[in-house]
Amino acid sequence: MQRLTVAGRLLITALILAGIFFAFRYFGGNEALRKLAPKDKEAAESQTLPSADDKTTEPAAEESTASSSGSSDEASSSQPGPAFTYTAPEPQNGVLKGVVEMGASGFNSFIVRIDDQKRWKLEKAEFGNSLVQENMASDEDIRAGLKSYIGKMLDFGVGGRNIQFVVSSGAVKIESTQKIIKALKTLNYVVNTVTPEQEGSLALRAVLPTEYYDNSFVADIGSGNTKISWKEGSFTKALETYGAKYYGNGTSDETVAADVKAKAKQVPSDHRKTCFIIGGVPFELAKSVRKGKERYTVLDAPSAYKLENAKSKAGLNIYKSIADATGCNQFVFDWDANFTIGYLLTLK
Repeated sequence: MQRLTVAGRLLITALILAGIFFAFRYFGGNEALRKLAPKDKEAAESQTLPSADDKTTEPAAEESTASSSGSSDEASSSQPGPAFTYTAPEPQNGVLKGVVEMGASGFNSFIVRIDDQKRWKLEKAEFGNSLVQENMASDEDIRAGLKSYIGKMLDFGVGGRNIQFVVSSGAVKIESTQKIIKALKTLNYVVNTVTPEQEGSLALRAVLPTEYYDNSFVADIGSGNTKISWKEGSFTKALETYGAKYYGNGTSDETVAADVKAKAKQVPSDHRKTCFIIGGVPFELAKSVRKGKERYTVLDAPSAYKLENAKSKAGLNIYKSIADATGCNQFVFDWDANFTIGYLLTLK
């Protein structure tokens, strides 16, 4: 190449360029460029458009989030309330004590062990023993029946001085109850009567754990009346409304619901986290959802129950009215508690 003259070098370069030109024309020339041009433009445009996961897609993502949030809110309204995990403390040693409740629908008896710190545990219970009440015609029949009833408690290990009798506020007006009170006095037993307010306060004493004093309330749906109670500092506030047997008096569901709601609305808004509920109808409601032998059962929402019994339907109306008025979505039934146990806890 170094031996070539300048003219020779130029001639060779021209031949090479000519070869390239004719080869280009042979393989398509300008037509090939036109075919390539759109692809190049598309490729160039694709580099400037946002990709599917680019930040410019956030508005769509926000719409999806809002939709998901709405679905979550709707779902949460139909979901059960938070799990109830409280465990009552066990008494250390303690003494056996017995109490008999004379209620509007019969007798209930409880044997509990209570220690010096007022921790307690239910050892035995009998519910709805109405035959004792119904079969007592004469004074002698009453005494014989009560002796048998007391004997069962003595056989269990309860000392005679540790057996108490309490008449519910709904049972005081029943004629047969007065006969039983008289018979018990002849057996040297003291019979304690309570007002609705006292009964509500005693129910709270038995069923409401101290950890829930500042955020929860208690409902005791009895046959003769319903008591709603809560703590106000060191004091207990208790209100009375209709009981589950209102249907027998010709009172309408609407009248009862209005009164129950008016009373329940007085529960302070910061005391509506959980309602501890007891009574005959709540007992029936809890049976269908109880898990094993748990002491505390969280009830289903009122709308989940389909009941046929007149008393049960009346009690459900009361339960629904309390739920509607307070907005509380966790009603916890205590299988062991009763207002009469609250009475035992007041004794030394």
